[in-house]
Amino acid sequence: MKNKYLLSVCAFIMCLSLNAQLTYYDACSFPLFGKISEQTETRYERLPAFLKTVSRLPVWELGKNTAGLYLRFASNSTSIGLKWTLTENRTMNHMTPTGIKGFDLYCLQNGKWEFVNSARPNSNDKHNSAAIISNMTSDEKEFLLYFPLYDGVENLQIGVDSAATILQPQKQLPKTEKPVICYGTSILQGGCASRPGMAHTNILSRWFNREFINLGFSGNGQLDYEIAEIIAGHDASLIILDFMPNVNVEQIEHKMTDFYNIIRKKSPQIPILFIENPVFPQGKFDSYMRNTVVAKNEALRKVFSTLLISGEKNIRLISSAGMIGIDDEATVDGIHFTDLGFMRYAEYLYPYIQEYLDK
Repeated sequence: MKNKYLLSVCAFIMCLSLNAQLTYYDACSFPLFGKISEQTETRYERLPAFLKTVSRLPVWELGKNTAGLYLRFASNSTSIGLKWTLTENRTMNHMTPTGIKGFDLYCLQNGKWEFVNSARPNSNDKHNSAAIISNMTSDEKEFLLYFPLYDGVENLQIGVDSAATILQPQKQLPKTEKPVICYGTSILQGGCASRPGMAHTNILSRWFNREFINLGFSGNGQLDYEIAEIIAGHDASLIILDFMPNVNVEQIEHKMTDFYNIIRKKSPQIPILFIENPVFPQGKFDSYMRNTVVAKNEALRKVFSTLLISGEKNIRLISSAGMIGIDDEATVDGIHFTDLGFMRYAEYLYPYIQEYLDK
């Protein structure tokens, strides 16, 4: 016990020492990506400000979470640190604090993004600081910083060596032209990845080096028409509709076609993928859940068939069979994905997305 205490004290002192050597810069100076609109109340949030009086309250509040947002910068610093203030300092019993309210730093190496380290939240209030990495070489590097998945950020500062430079990104990666727009539920928002970079939209963004826009709203991917309106007309390469875990059969039958038509009216040529409800491991033993998932997927297929009959061609229905493997080991609670589940889901979606991006 004494040794553990000494190790903790030493680690704390080292962190303080590193932070003391860094010079901090307001992150507002650097480009932010993953937003569907720049007309937000504050910089670090997802929904346009006009929806405050339009959206249901939980949707609006979840739009304050920074899931899918990322920031780009370049630096020749040998160390990187962060200081940030959260809007909620949220905790959940099935998701790590780093996934909820921490950051992930990646570095561009030979055209691919490689994980550097996480900025883990380290306080019991909204104010945090973390030393991410030290002892790097002093050549200039390109960095990508993923934001928290289940909390909001009021302000952010990036720390670098006092003698180092911190610059605008020199490479335009990930590509921002024609992003992939994803709409859905808590799983799409990132529940329950251990760290922000492991949400499947962020994984896929790195693999394709393409901007993905995350419109996941935990418990509230319920086909709200105003969300369809902000998706509609956006110059996207692909739209992925992954809302099934949050809707019931009645909502599928009465809202899905209208939600789709709002988008299709302004985006007549953009491919749209519908994804079935996952076959949750919990359903193997919970018969109510199992029967509910079966009924919802049947309703989805019926509505999808009517769209095909009406002449729609640029749409596709993705089966959930084998989506996260067949060993039932890829969730934290029988429903929400672990990092293993998100990696498997990204691998499952990759060929479908690649087919449309190649076109």
